[in-house]
Amino acid sequence: VQLQASGGGLVQAGGSLKLSCAASERSFSSYNMGWFRLPPGKEREFVAAITWSAGSKYYADSVKGRFTISRDNAKNTVYLQMNSLKPEDTAVYYCAATANYRGAYYRTTQYTYWGQGTQVTVSS
Repeated sequence: VQLQASGGGLVQAGGSLKLSCAASERSFSSYNMGWFRLPPGKEREFVAAITWSAGSKYYADSVKGRFTISRDNAKNTVYLQMNSLKPEDTAVYYCAATANYRGAYYRTTQYTYWGQGTQVTVSS
């Protein structure tokens, strides 16, 4: 599965952005998806995840209530709506896919396929 992330950019604090991640295969609908981010000078961290049916969604505490993950299986796309952005949200954002979280949706090691990343910069 090839993943293509897009939608990043420069935004002022308090603003919004919507990231998209398009998958190359129809089998996308059978994959659980996640968003991770790599802040400058830090390790990659979990942001949000959604199961293949969108029946369950998970969020990092730092984005809960501000970010929303969703998917459209007909379009082979997963989204990350980011509201009330803060400077600490600045990072390269990656989407990832896995057939099975094995209960650890927050671990990078559970994901098989990764997109190339899209830069999000939030100015204060």
